[in-house]
Amino acid sequence: MLLLLPSLLLCVVMSSSSLSATPGDLYTSLLNIQGEIAVEKVLLQHLQTYIENEIYRMDDLKRFYEKVKALHSNIYQEPVKAISNPLFAYTLIKRLQIDWQNIVHSNEAIENIQALTDGYEKVEAKLPKAEDLEGAAKALMRLQDVYALSTKGLVKGEFLQVSGSDVSTIYTPTFSSTLSADDCFQVGKVAYDIGDYYHSVTWLEEAVTLFRQSRGIWNTEDQGSLEEALDHLAFSHYMTGNVGYAVTLSKELLQLDSNNRRVARNILKYEKILRASLDTEPKEVVLQRPNVTHLLTRDTYESLCQRLGSQPKHYQDSRLYCSYETNLSPHLILQPVKREILSQKPYVVLYHKFISDSEAKRIKEIAGPSLQRSVVASGEKQAAVEYRISKSAWLKDTADPVIRKLDQRIAHLTGLNLQQPYAEYLQVVNYGIGGHYEPHFDHATSPKSPLYKLKSGNRVATFMIYLSTVEAGGSTAFVYANFSVPVVKNAALFWWNLHKNGKGNADTLHAGCPVLVGDKWVANKWIREHGQEFQRKCGADPDE
Repeated sequence: MLLLLPSLLLCVVMSSSSLSATPGDLYTSLLNIQGEIAVEKVLLQHLQTYIENEIYRMDDLKRFYEKVKALHSNIYQEPVKAISNPLFAYTLIKRLQIDWQNIVHSNEAIENIQALTDGYEKVEAKLPKAEDLEGAAKALMRLQDVYALSTKGLVKGEFLQVSGSDVSTIYTPTFSSTLSADDCFQVGKVAYDIGDYYHSVTWLEEAVTLFRQSRGIWNTEDQGSLEEALDHLAFSHYMTGNVGYAVTLSKELLQLDSNNRRVARNILKYEKILRASLDTEPKEVVLQRPNVTHLLTRDTYESLCQRLGSQPKHYQDSRLYCSYETNLSPHLILQPVKREILSQKPYVVLYHKFISDSEAKRIKEIAGPSLQRSVVASGEKQAAVEYRISKSAWLKDTADPVIRKLDQRIAHLTGLNLQQPYAEYLQVVNYGIGGHYEPHFDHATSPKSPLYKLKSGNRVATFMIYLSTVEAGGSTAFVYANFSVPVVKNAALFWWNLHKNGKGNADTLHAGCPVLVGDKWVANKWIREHGQEFQRKCGADPDE
């Protein structure tokens, strides 16, 4: 049975020049998004000038109106006597022949809007693309899923976590930001366009509710409407099996748009489906989040992002402890590093205060101009994917003395050889809206991986430095080991990716949880297995 879908809408109103062939990736880095604040300030200045000019124009129109109205009030009783005055007659004729013509055909309004348009076009190339809006909307849905957030709460600017019948506030923002009906409509529309009716229903329901509340009030900036929201919501409910409610919504839409034949035909089709199912027992329609095939560990991963897992506390396991670490390096004897052993299988440690605030700031300054969309290994090539939302830059040790000192400090602490080609350049990563990296291994799991192009072996170890803190979210979750590590500014995580026998350690499957609120920066140093023969010797046990 063919059902007629609502026409596809553009998510944002942009000129063809801004919708370039290159997908927008501004949303993948918070550093780039910060730059948009300055862009909007410029637009605000242009809008302020436009409003001031329009106010001046409207005041002038009011002056003319009041002048003519006063004249008509004075001559209301004796219009014949008034026009007998040649001065009055002249001014009346002059007004009707010239003044009103100038009022009606004034170019001021056109000139004012043209000035605003010119100002917009000057910064248009810096504005987010349609792909950025889509990416930002998907980020909200990702945060909603991973952290079990209430959609109604998000609309009100609240971060409420739902667990069964329990609702708790997991974060209170410093700057609250609520969502309008059109904001919700655009998120629902993004979900609708990709066939994600689970999310389109929840977001379009909020849009319809808000549009109903503001019925009759038109906002210039809105692209959606109650009619469009009802249209998309009705079909979304139909696709999730709630045909009865799809009929109700479609009838409400038809009352608002009685000439919409497509909706009228859809109602007939929906009702036919309902009549055909009268003999069967009606089932309660429950919205279910769609399964994904690429992430079999989704439930565990999301649970670790919400909580810290079930890893034992230090007092419960004597193998987990804190100490001052020198690794017998003379460079660290007078300034040992604070080490916290988080796990033995896999071996994961956290080095507190590994770098200073000034070093972290400098690294971010150097990396900022070179940030590019992060990619992952895809066969023999590399590709940008939705399960990794961030931008990254690679820094050589010659880029700045801070980078060289950092490499030396890592080498002293780990005892590993960081000379090229036995270690990769420092990778600096800045996450975007809801930025994340779903469960993955740092080491290559296929001999065709691009990691082997350097002929220096697999990634034997990872040294990850937190260059910033975040207000909520962003933990590093070790999925199979069932624990996660919150973001600790200036601290560094270290773990072995490979066993001593060279095989990959499956327990190192880990993920970067979505950043709920905050600007997350990390620096990764990956050490290769070649060149470490005398630093990490083989064990007596071949399975070790």
